[in-house]
Amino acid sequence: MSSDTPGPRKSLLGILAGGDVMLTTSLFGAVVLLILPLPAAALDVLLAASIGLSLLILLTIIYVKDAPEFSAFPTILLGVTLFRLGLNVASTRLILLDGDAGNVIDAFGSFVVRDNYVVGAVVFLILVVINFIVITKGAGRIAEVAARFTLDAMPGKQMAIDAELNAGIIDEATATKRRTKIQKEADFYGAMDGSSKFVRGDAMAGIIITLINVVGGITIGVAQKGMAVTEAMQKFTLLSIGDGLVSQVPALIVSLAAGVLVTRTSDTDNLGSHIKRQLTSYPRAMYALSGMMLFFAVVPGMPMVPFFVISAVAGFAGWSLNRRKAAEAAEADAAAADGAARERAGAGQAAAQPGATPSPVGAEFEKIIETDLFSIELGYNVVALADRAQNGDLLDRITGVRKTIARELGIVIPPIAVRDNLELDTNEYRFLLRNREVARSRVMPRRWMAMNVGGSTVQLRGIPTVEPVFGIDAVWIGEEERQSAEINGYSVVDAASVMVTHLSESLRQVACHLLSRQDVQALVDMVKQKHATLVSELLPDLVNIGVIQRVLQNLLKEGVSIRNLPLILEAVADYAHVSKNPDDLSEQVRRRLGDYFVPELESAPGVLEAITLDPRVEQQLVSRVQKSAFDVTLTLDPVLAQHLLNELTVRSGDCAARGVQPILVTTTEIRLPFKRFFEPSLPKLIVLGYQELPSRVEIRNTGIISLPVASGRPSNAVQAHAQTHAAAA
Repeated sequence: MSSDTPGPRKSLLGILAGGDVMLTTSLFGAVVLLILPLPAAALDVLLAASIGLSLLILLTIIYVKDAPEFSAFPTILLGVTLFRLGLNVASTRLILLDGDAGNVIDAFGSFVVRDNYVVGAVVFLILVVINFIVITKGAGRIAEVAARFTLDAMPGKQMAIDAELNAGIIDEATATKRRTKIQKEADFYGAMDGSSKFVRGDAMAGIIITLINVVGGITIGVAQKGMAVTEAMQKFTLLSIGDGLVSQVPALIVSLAAGVLVTRTSDTDNLGSHIKRQLTSYPRAMYALSGMMLFFAVVPGMPMVPFFVISAVAGFAGWSLNRRKAAEAAEADAAAADGAARERAGAGQAAAQPGATPSPVGAEFEKIIETDLFSIELGYNVVALADRAQNGDLLDRITGVRKTIARELGIVIPPIAVRDNLELDTNEYRFLLRNREVARSRVMPRRWMAMNVGGSTVQLRGIPTVEPVFGIDAVWIGEEERQSAEINGYSVVDAASVMVTHLSESLRQVACHLLSRQDVQALVDMVKQKHATLVSELLPDLVNIGVIQRVLQNLLKEGVSIRNLPLILEAVADYAHVSKNPDDLSEQVRRRLGDYFVPELESAPGVLEAITLDPRVEQQLVSRVQKSAFDVTLTLDPVLAQHLLNELTVRSGDCAARGVQPILVTTTEIRLPFKRFFEPSLPKLIVLGYQELPSRVEIRNTGIISLPVASGRPSNAVQAHAQTHAAAA
């Protein structure tokens, strides 16, 4: 039996120590104070606990890293306010009934103000004014403004998080964490705005309760206890003032804590270290303070000693800070010199390795003919975005983009070379694929791009520009305009984010050109570790690595992920005995992958908004398809080509205006040649085959393209376009 006893005892202690039980007991105890009489000794303990609790709240706020981290403060503020009001009621009951409210109130009434109720009244009123008018009102106003700004800026912050997530700068877990933080900030400042009203009400209640105690105590002392008026005033006024002081001191501390919490901007550091670091960052300020205090010390009529002491302390502090900064700079220089020496020593050892045959001329020519697969060139001002010494994080963001594309498309982007180019404009950058330019744009470091995605009518002061990926009109603004832009619904991103988003889109467009045969071999080897039978069946009897590369490139060119590589290889193996043409195999693979990439294009679960072709148009197009051993094309007459191009342009524009991806669905026989024919004019048009769609998908038709009702002479551009494809066929 004895061995079973500790178990229930421990569980009971655990229940009693639980936060929910403590909170329930505390709130119930505060309610009990309003109803039941309390002994003077118990009141002393609770009044001391009230002062201690308020000090604990203030100390906690000093050490929290971020204001929303103390999200329970509004609720705690309500609880301690109720607790103090309960103590006021209990002390009022003792003062009016017994003329004695315990040692704590008596000490505040006699020792603190030396039995002078006039001085006590003045001190009490000063505390109330400081609490009610200065601290509480200011903290309440700050909380109100912070709540409004936080709520107004939420849409812009959410869009900025989505932009960084899409650009690969952050992952899904980080994005979720940031969204949660934004929501907590909004909830916290909204709750602080409301809870500040409790503090103001508490101050008003303290004044009223003190006046009631004074008037009621004098009345009871004279009318019921036969005391003289002066004696009653002396006794009950001192007790009432002591009670008011005991209540106002913790109220003042809690109000101060609320003000500190809503005004702090110490980021991830505690408040004391943050203030110390900022006040001691500038030795010149200390020297200036020393000189000013010395001036007051020598002014005739001013006390010399206190000002001189402060002047000496400030001067010594400035001298100490200067020495510390000089020592830190010397250490940094020494570390840099040591690192450079190690690099030189490492280079010397590498050159002196046995068997090495350095050839300066050969190395020079190799460097000349070497070509980076993908590279970024930066103008003079843009280089700062990649310089870690200037807090540039572009290189880390580029790594994030490579990870995101690997996760989405299943292709490993090779390392991207980043270098400066003095031939570019100072704010310009460009992307190169095998030294061929694929994209170019401009950014303005140390400024923010504000995009009017919310349809705001507010005009911002800045430099007009155009977002390079989506073509949205935007403005480069300074830091002073950023908050106004976020409040008015603008999506605000920094220069590095603009550039990284452009990089991400450019890499997706050229992903098919980044996939080499060596990369395909590495992917196949990775699949072979778990699907050895599949790879041995496919290679080398059915197809070779070159055919698989062409199939994967066809998929990437149209934005289809190749992450499901085992499924792709299975489809190739199933149809390779029928045809080894990469285009035919790609179409069969698309059918197999339809369940995976088509849902990403749905406007709603199971619903695909798409343009379709009239059956007569499809019949004509099927007869115009021409296949060769290396390509498949359409040969259209200029009239039909112009008509289809005009119709597709109008339909695609309508989709873009509604924020819908332009999609056309047609038969598999003409899907690929149709896509390749119109891709130069409509690169963003997605063309799907009916056979690729999952069975559950419903097509919501956004327009049907029919044959032209009358023949018309086509434009020169369309004629040239059609003739080019006909010549290629």
